[in-house]
Amino acid sequence: MFYKIINRKKKAFTMAADLAGYLLWAPFRLFRRGGPVEGEGIREILVIRTAYLGDVVMTIPVLCLLKKRFPEARVSFLTSKSAAEVLRNNPYLDEIITYDPFWFYGTKKSGYFRFIRDFRKRRYDLLIEARSDIRDLLFLVFPLRARYKIGFTFGGGGFLLTHAVPYTGVKHKLEYHLDIAGYLGCDTNSFETGVYLTGAEKSSVRKILGENGIRGPFIAVHPGARHALRRWRADRYAKLYDMVAERYGAAIVVLGAPDEMDVVREVVEKMANKPVSLAGRLSIRELAGVISESSLFICNNSGPMHIAAAMRVPTVVIHGPSKTYWDAPYGNLHRIIEKPFPCRDLCDENSCNNARYHACMEDISVDDVFHAVEDIIKDLKPSPFKA
Repeated sequence: MFYKIINRKKKAFTMAADLAGYLLWAPFRLFRRGGPVEGEGIREILVIRTAYLGDVVMTIPVLCLLKKRFPEARVSFLTSKSAAEVLRNNPYLDEIITYDPFWFYGTKKSGYFRFIRDFRKRRYDLLIEARSDIRDLLFLVFPLRARYKIGFTFGGGGFLLTHAVPYTGVKHKLEYHLDIAGYLGCDTNSFETGVYLTGAEKSSVRKILGENGIRGPFIAVHPGARHALRRWRADRYAKLYDMVAERYGAAIVVLGAPDEMDVVREVVEKMANKPVSLAGRLSIRELAGVISESSLFICNNSGPMHIAAAMRVPTVVIHGPSKTYWDAPYGNLHRIIEKPFPCRDLCDENSCNNARYHACMEDISVDDVFHAVEDIIKDLKPSPFKA
């Protein structure tokens, strides 16, 4: 068994749970459904992805593929409350179910028992666990009733599935999700993705921009990130934004969540060319709308980065303590600035064990990022900014 788990304690727990699970479940596995998943009779589908915003965005392509493969099926999606916003108005989704897992968000266990007691009254023909997390499998997949339960096993818990999707090597998270769709017989050569905004939402975003003096092309920026180790220094961001504004005459719109206001303030205070700051003022869907209206997005590795990629907005990413092959913005529109430190592949992003603290981000210079911005703007046809 291959375990794609960085944290040693979690890996040890997963291996022990798998050993016990496979032994205890051995008699039941004799009667487990084998062979391919039959499309006939698939009427109720549940996709489970209860992780962070970016992870849910990278699952969106599966929805259109499932609807094309099973056009008569009703597709539901179980996710966290915060991430649910990027799924609303999706034409390939019939229902959004929200739950914040106690093993992931630290919510009360009593809430889990109430949720699962009611939720397990439903019955699904096809259940997809897209995260490959043994905790999701134990606490969500196992109690639910489904004809087929499919997913990957590199996070453990394969004994709880009826069908395991083959692991085909290291690749981008989005491509793992496509592998699940391919396993079900979907044609994965083309797919749709994005945050589907209504006409009213688009008009509202344009009004917000206009009220803040933005009436032409602009560059959206997001200096925050969930993990502190993913954040580039505020003084460097400020210098970069000033260089970009002066070089291209571009308006800069700063974005950020309410809990990122300290980071945003520090950046804005250090800038000579004062930007428009919408940080802390937008919903997730309004954030997606502003990003979609921008000509370029500059950010750290974050959820908004994946929104930009899904909306096909060219993105420059300052990528530090994580694996670019795993979670960089998907597609060829983007530029990724990174430094080749071997420890990045083993980093849990909660602490830095490098002899030079935060070296993977500290070694990225302002000029490194500015040259990437120049490179990507040069490829924009027609260019929205002055040469």
